Amino acid sequence: MMRSLRVARWATFTYFGLNGFVMGMWVVHIPAIEHRIGIGHAALGWLLLLLGAGAFAGMQLAGPLTDRLGPRIAVPAGAALCSVALALPGLATGPTALGGALLALGFGNGCLDVAMNAHAVHVEHAYRRPVMSAFHAVFSLGGVLAALVGARTLGQGYPPEATLGTAAGLGLAIGLLAAPALLRTPRPPRESSPAKVSGGRRATPARVWALAVLALMLMLCEGVANDWSTLHLRDALGAPAATAAMAYGAFATAMTAGRLLTDRIAGRFGAVAVLRYGAATAAAGLGTAALSPWIAPALAGWALFGIGLSGCVPQLFSAAGHIEPEAAATNVSRVAGLGYLGMLAGPAVIGPLTHLAPLNLVLLLPVALCAVAAAAAGVLRSASGTPTRTAASMTTEASGR
Repeated sequence: MMRSLRVARWATFTYFGLNGFVMGMWVVHIPAIEHRIGIGHAALGWLLLLLGAGAFAGMQLAGPLTDRLGPRIAVPAGAALCSVALALPGLATGPTALGGALLALGFGNGCLDVAMNAHAVHVEHAYRRPVMSAFHAVFSLGGVLAALVGARTLGQGYPPEATLGTAAGLGLAIGLLAAPALLRTPRPPRESSPAKVSGGRRATPARVWALAVLALMLMLCEGVANDWSTLHLRDALGAPAATAAMAYGAFATAMTAGRLLTDRIAGRFGAVAVLRYGAATAAAGLGTAALSPWIAPALAGWALFGIGLSGCVPQLFSAAGHIEPEAAATNVSRVAGLGYLGMLAGPAVIGPLTHLAPLNLVLLLPVALCAVAAAAAGVLRSASGTPTRTAASMTTEASGR
């Protein structure tokens, strides 16, 4: 039993890393594909909306299907879709074809994202202690690996279609090979769930929507770091390009490191504390970065922002999945879907506001969102079933490593 649980945990790590690698390979090849097709930044921005639309659609479809079929089927299927779709942008010869490719890639990414997070909830439930944040850290490490591989292949002049096609084949093979290690998750009879409406369709609990709103706010903040951290140092503080790039590097590195540590913190102090103090730390960090007139404190602020945010969203995903174990994937899809919309909304919200106020002052909006999330952290208390560290769980930990 414990051996199969350990193997399932490592398989979950594999899928999270694979997802991060696949999406990272697309990101590092964006400039090359944009140049080959001959489109500008504005056109690319519109096409990237299709990536987001596909992801949102995939998440909403994959949630109920994962609950119905089980993660053992849904996770490898999502990995296969996501991996195969990675090859499509490299084969696109025009804007229309690229739009279709991005729609397919987003759809596969959304399916895999929800299915693997739902399986992670089941693994966490079996371990009886928090393990979710480490999975999200491995997703980030997959993106780092993609950046290294992409830099090497682009530097040696390999065409995107060759690199992305090879990565797609590798991802497909890994996704299928890891499938037998996934947990078999028996699903309780649907009659046991109180979340019904008269038409027979499952009603999403209000607690899940509360978690989804928090995910929207916090992932919007994460999107702001992805899109505006480098521009903040360059435009607001006049930093050289190389130095400005360190802002996102500091944020991403701190977030990855924080996620590797969060599970132990959550096991000792609880998910509420992780969200409350993490979001408060993020608010303090971004506030420091936004208001500092000097580069060094601003870089430290972006790093503190990453540390604070690192454990927040995994706690929301975990809590949503544990509210109703028989509907874990459906509930995770609601939280992930709204959160993903928040991440996409970051550029759309911040960009227009920079016409009304300097960027450093506009960044106080995500500071306020983090403060609201910290104040609302108590919503995690109502997410029954979230694992905490107990004597039994420490025994599981000792024998399950």
